[in-house]
Amino acid sequence: MSRRANRADWTTPLRRRRRSGWATQTPTWRQARPALIAGALKRALARPSGNWFVVGASRDVREGGRPYARTVSGVEVVLWRSDGGELHAGPGVCPHLGAPLADSRVVCGALVCHWHGLSLDGGSFGGWDPYPVYDDGVLVWVRLDTVGGEEPSERPVVPVRPAAGSGVDAVFTSVGRCEPEDVVANRLDPWHGSWFHPYSFVDLTVTRPLLGDQHDVFVAHVSFRVTGRLVVPVRAEFTAPEPRTVVMRITEGEGSTSVVETHATPLTGESDVVQSTAVIEAIIAASDRRGFALARAAAPALRPLMRRTAGRLWRDDLAYAERRWALRRSGRFPG
Repeated sequence: MSRRANRADWTTPLRRRRRSGWATQTPTWRQARPALIAGALKRALARPSGNWFVVGASRDVREGGRPYARTVSGVEVVLWRSDGGELHAGPGVCPHLGAPLADSRVVCGALVCHWHGLSLDGGSFGGWDPYPVYDDGVLVWVRLDTVGGEEPSERPVVPVRPAAGSGVDAVFTSVGRCEPEDVVANRLDPWHGSWFHPYSFVDLTVTRPLLGDQHDVFVAHVSFRVTGRLVVPVRAEFTAPEPRTVVMRITEGEGSTSVVETHATPLTGESDVVQSTAVIEAIIAASDRRGFALARAAAPALRPLMRRTAGRLWRDDLAYAERRWALRRSGRFPG
């Protein structure tokens, strides 16, 4: 096929929209019924997690690197990789005299405490017992049965993603003064998108949600703003497959099959007065356009841009979640 023919087949995903002001868009408060969102949230919180929690990005736990630490619901957790890349996880407190294992070193695949040199190879030792851990290729998960309190499962509920190697992924993390349910509730309210984030979303409509115990599906037609009047329209579905995860999947339009996974991991214990939650968001972008191979090749340069875009949204959405938590805590939350 000639180069000219290839150009003739190419179409731009960009669309030009009429200029309109923020206040002229159709209000969405009637559709965003509190009872509807609360019902979807209640069903999401009731779904099994198998006691699995997302702790961070897979690439942040490096072979031969320093250990990676995260506090989950008040429990110190440390992760590292052996020389062969095998992932290990366990309590972040040294069983000898309580040193923070997050400050230790990985030597020949073992975690060596920096206080007295006690070495842990990932197996049980002196009251220190490993935690089940799972690496899905983008995120790492740890299973904490004493925290989750559910029937444990062998693997976490990992959302369906674009085929391995076909997309570009980035992981953004931020921390807010709220509980995981406040983050999930934010994501189960797609109606706020074009009002609260007009710099990113326009022309948003949400069709009647498909509700049910197994799957609540919120379908949104929305345009991603590229510049002032240039947008990329898509159809997206929001689902909550487990109590601390909401997935936005593009089902039609540019980037079809791309997903944004929002995982909410509690950092503080239930008895703590001030609650803290980590938002760990995995963005996996995919496209069937021929030129997307260039994007995959440029992934290291694209990831900071993807994280920056997610960060701008979450600067606002964490304020939303923190506000919701503060109102719930004071007993002043509507409804």
